[in-house]
Order: sequence, then structure tokens, then C-alpha cells
Amino acid sequence: MKNCFLILCLLSSWGAAAQSLPATPQRPVTDTYFGRAVVDNYRWLEDTKSPEVLAWFKAQGDYTKQTLDRLPGRDSLLSAFVRYDRLRPARYSEIRKRGNRYFYRKTLPAEKVGKLYLREGATGAETLLFDPVAYNPAKTYSVTAFTPSNSGQQLVVGLQEGGAELSTLRIMTVATKALLPESIVAVSGGGVDWLPTDTGFLYTPNNSTDPKDPLGNLNTKARLHRLGTPASADPELFSRAKNPAFPIRPDEYPFIYFSDDHTQVYAGLGSVDNRQYVWVATPADLGKPTIPWQPLAVPTDSVYSYLKLGAQLYLYSVKGAPKGRILVTDAAHPKVATATVLLPEGSRNITGIVSSKDYLFVTLNDGINDHIRQYDPRSRQWADVPLPFSGTAYVQPLDAPRSNAVLLGITSWKQPATLYDYNPDSKKLAVSNFEVKAEYPGVADLVVEEVEVPSHDGAMVPLSLIYRKGLQKNGQAICFMDGYGAYGISAVPAFSTRYLAMLNQGVVIAETHPRGGSEKGQKWYRAGYQTTKPNTWKDFIACGDYLVKNGYTSPSHLIGMGTSAGGILIGRAITERPDLFAAAISNVSCSNMLRQENTPNGPVNVPEFGSVKDPVQCQALYEMDAFQHVKPGTKYPAVMCVGGMNDPRVIVWQPGKLAAALQAATTSGKPVLMQVNYDNGHFTEDKAVTFRNFANMYAFALWQAGHPNFQPATVAVK
Repeated sequence: MKNCFLILCLLSSWGAAAQSLPATPQRPVTDTYFGRAVVDNYRWLEDTKSPEVLAWFKAQGDYTKQTLDRLPGRDSLLSAFVRYDRLRPARYSEIRKRGNRYFYRKTLPAEKVGKLYLREGATGAETLLFDPVAYNPAKTYSVTAFTPSNSGQQLVVGLQEGGAELSTLRIMTVATKALLPESIVAVSGGGVDWLPTDTGFLYTPNNSTDPKDPLGNLNTKARLHRLGTPASADPELFSRAKNPAFPIRPDEYPFIYFSDDHTQVYAGLGSVDNRQYVWVATPADLGKPTIPWQPLAVPTDSVYSYLKLGAQLYLYSVKGAPKGRILVTDAAHPKVATATVLLPEGSRNITGIVSSKDYLFVTLNDGINDHIRQYDPRSRQWADVPLPFSGTAYVQPLDAPRSNAVLLGITSWKQPATLYDYNPDSKKLAVSNFEVKAEYPGVADLVVEEVEVPSHDGAMVPLSLIYRKGLQKNGQAICFMDGYGAYGISAVPAFSTRYLAMLNQGVVIAETHPRGGSEKGQKWYRAGYQTTKPNTWKDFIACGDYLVKNGYTSPSHLIGMGTSAGGILIGRAITERPDLFAAAISNVSCSNMLRQENTPNGPVNVPEFGSVKDPVQCQALYEMDAFQHVKPGTKYPAVMCVGGMNDPRVIVWQPGKLAAALQAATTSGKPVLMQVNYDNGHFTEDKAVTFRNFANMYAFALWQAGHPNFQPATVAVK
């Protein structure tokens, strides 16, 4: 008689995967940096044109998809994203006013990307101007940016394909919705600035439509396009070649734009260094063979932004004032060195300035929440802009040179973004005609807690916690901890329906504010910069230790995530403290910093991270390099690396090499996956792609952190 017995095999979902990953060959290449020999086993993965490399990424992506498709909670998480998105009937953004015309992007719940619309008056009838989906049904397009002309009669539309970020510019005649014949390709971001006469516009294109072209970002040129002429004939106005006497590096982006009142034109250099290099001329000078640019500011002036209002030039500078101050000088004869201090440095960080026709608006931040002040040059009086609640706020002038029409937006960790019309004369707020309210489930039960955590050197690191009421601090909750800490960018409060989907499943959200951001001013930024960069991931680790010590979670339930430059943070956190995390997400991540300069976007980032050509900075880059700190025989947490094949900012082999190294090194038995996005770059507006991408990342992490809703079923074998 045949023996019949039931064997209950409690298969982990990792062991139950349908296929195994193919082996990744190690082909060592040794580089010597100032006497240090560094071995790179996966240099061959950098050749993204190689059929072998493309096959490797495809195999990795296919394996990841098979694994994630088995997670029971992934699709329900994706459904929650879609369901919450549909609670707001329409989303309005990027509202611009020209005369009585309002131009804006509107996205309906059923739409993957937004369309461009026009209203005659804020409450007028709505007219569809441009649908990127219908532009070319054979391809996937979205609108990167759009800019109406000064009269509102023309519209420049920047189109991106497949999340590639480099845009093609098309020009529309608004009255007929007809597109002019010319197309301008490879414009980063898609932004332009119209001539006062509306006969053309200023723009700066890249040199190539290929986001992987190493020369695409170097020695770019600011150009002038005249409507109805071929882009190939567009003259260059400002560039390293055109202005050889100017200190323009190959990696800096020359740009030109007008003051709001079109009485001045500015030339500047875009880079990751926030300190501006600026020259000024008159619009009439643009027609001269050689533009007589006059210096306005140099990096040692530490001017972060500037604007002309009336006869005065207002400058936001951090020179001698790490939290910022506002200076004012005569716009016709600007002298930063002798400018008057209009608003001295205070206890709050200045984060930006904008203006309407008659008012200057200054945004200040107390480390977490924004405050806005307005200044009237006519009366020389300051006043506070009333905010309905604490959080992240911004002022958006709708038609700065011609009116005081202003929108005010505000959001917080648990309050959805709300849009108001603001009257700076009366200081009154009214809910905007473009505001569409939505009620989201579970928001009323959310608790926000702001704490400070001692780091390795005693520095107190801000930590924002969001969780549902009734949290038992017994270490059993899953905690999702995110961090960035680069370029002086602060982690500001913002409501997220994606986070809400996890919060409503009992997950604790922890938003860290490590050094490298500007939560505590420029000193906080510079304390996580180049040679001080280790503070960034050590602050992140300190936050994780705090959460464990205080019972919010435990190492078996802690998830860490870092995106883009935050890849340094998460990569070095798991290589320095692999015991602290159950899972980590390394999303479009800077993971191999010693090789960052060899990427298309690498040279422009040298001011932020350093160069391998400098011995001190090279050592700092080695410390930042997560790939080089992967050690064989280590029990690493589960890790999901994510890369976009169309990503122009962080090339796909950066997270790819980290995934390969971790797969070969880890002895924990936990999965290391490489998700490859072929319809995405660094990010995309396409909601279907974005929702899928984040559902995959979150589901992976929640599975590995032990959330019961994401565990594959056990299998009974007879």
C-alpha cells in the first residue's frame, strides 16, 4: 500500500521563487586612487549598450517581477493607491495667469497623466488645449512643462517620452490649438522664457537626446528661438564657447531669463552649487553680436536667489548668515557688496523669495514648518501671511509683473494639500476655485510626533513620526524609515496617499532629517557634504536605533529607504549596520560614488560630492561608495534596488552594480532584487507606472519586515 502522508512545508516566498537568478560573472578591474588599490568586480555592467549587459538587466527584472507577483498584498496596495487617488475628482496644478486667461494642468482619476487646459477667468468655461496621450498614440508621452507667452496667445509645451526627462518642445497657437511645424529636442525640463514681444523664447538644450550620452550635459549653450524658424538656426547667446573670458565649467548649464518686468535679462550657471554666478544686461543687448554682460553676483557672495521688484533688486544670501538674510540694492546699478540688509538673519531659515506686482514674499522655516512674510516696498512694512495650519507652505504669484494675484498652497504630514487665493492687500485667504477637496480614510486617526535624536557625535537630529492612534510601543510595529540628506534639500511635511496606504495597515512612518539637508540651516547642510558626508548615514542609523530603543519597532521590522542621492544614505547604512534593518529599498540610487563622474550626470555633481581627481575628496567618495563597502560573508538585510533604463540623472548601472555585489556577498538567505523600469526614468508623471513602481517597492519591504498581509501562503505537499 502506498504511503500517504502530509508534509507541511512552510516555504518562505524567497525559497519558493519559480526560477533562480543567473550567475553574475566577476571580472575584476583594479583602479589605484592616490595609492589605494580598489577592485571593481562588476565594471562590465557599465556598458549599457552591450547585449550581455542588457540581457543581465532583463534577467534581473524578470526574476524580480516573478518574485513580486507572488506577494498577496502587492495588488491590494496598488488598489489602495488607485482608490485614494480617485477620492479627489480632479487635480489642478501649475496654474498660470496671462491677462484674464488661466492656463493649468488638470489630471482626472482615470487618467495616467495630466492634460493642459484654459479658462477665460477663474470660473470661466474650461477648454482642453493639449492631450499628451493623443499626441502620438503609438508612444507614451507626458507634459514635462508648459509656458504661456506674455499675451497668452502662444504656448510652449515640453513633452517627454517614457519618463526620459529630456523634452521635445512644441509651440501651440492657443486660438486654433495648432502646433507650429518646428520641434526642439533634448531640452532638460522643458522650461523656456518668452521674449517680451512673444516672437520667440530663450532655452538651453542638451547636446544629445540619449540620456546615457556622456557628452550630452557638457558644454551646453543657452539659445534664442524665433517662432517659425528651424531650431538648427537658433543662435547661441551665452555659453563657454561664446564667452571664453567667463569662468564657465564644461559641466555647468548656461541659462538666460528676463526679470518679471522685462527690463533686465540675467545670465547664470546652473549646477548643484546653490551659490549663484550671475550677469545682467538689457533686453536690447540680446540683439548685439557680443552681449555686454555686467557682473551681478559671484559664488563668494553666496546669493541663492534674486529678483527685481520695481527699481530694486532683492537677494537671498547666506554669506555670513547660515540661516539666510535678504539684501536689497539698486537694480540699475546692483552692488551686492554694499547692498542694504532688508531682513537680517533670525532664528528661522530663509528658504526662498518670490514677488507679485507690488509685494515681496519670503518663506522661512523653523526646521519643520514654514512661515511666510510679505514686504511692501511702498510702505516699507513687513506683515505675516496668515496660514490656516502648520506645515509646508508656498506662495505662487500668477502673473507677477501685472497683478497681485497669488495662490497659496499648504500641506502637512496628515493634511492634504489645499489651495487658497490670497489677497496681499487685505491679507485675506479664500479657498481657490481650483481647489477640489477630498476626504481620505484614516486621516482623523493619525498622530504626528516630532522628536530629536542624538547622533553618533551628539548632534540632535530631527525625526518626524506618523502613526495611527493606539500604537503599542512594544517593538512589534513595522516601521518605514525614509531619508535623503543632500544638496541642502530638507525633508518637509507633505501629505502622501502612498504613505497613507501603509499607515492604514498599521505601519509607522519615520521621516528623517539628516545632515546634508538644510533643516537647521547651511551649517546643517555642510555637515553632510563631501568629507563630512558620513554624518548623513550615521544620522539615519541613529534614528533607527532610537526607534528600536523606544519600542516603535525592532530590527526585524525596520525598513529603510533612500532615493537618488539618498542612495548614499541607505547604501552606507546597510553596509555599516546590516543588523539594524529587516529590509532596504535603494531607489534609482547613487551607489557607486567612485564611478559617479563616469556617468552622464556625474560631472555636474562634483561640487556636491567631490572628485576622484582630488586626494581628499576621493577618500570622501570612497567612504560614500556603498558598492565598495559590500563585504562577502555578511548577513545583509533583504534589499531591493531600482533603476530606470531612461534615467538621465542616475544611470541604471549604479543600482545594478550594488545589486550584483549584494547578491554575491550576502549570507543571510534574504533576497536581493533588482527592479528594472523600462517605461520610467528618474521618475515619471504617469500614475500607472508610478503606482506600480511604489507598490512593488513597498510590498517587497513589508513582506520582508513580516507584515502578515504580504506573506505568501504556505504550501502543502503530499
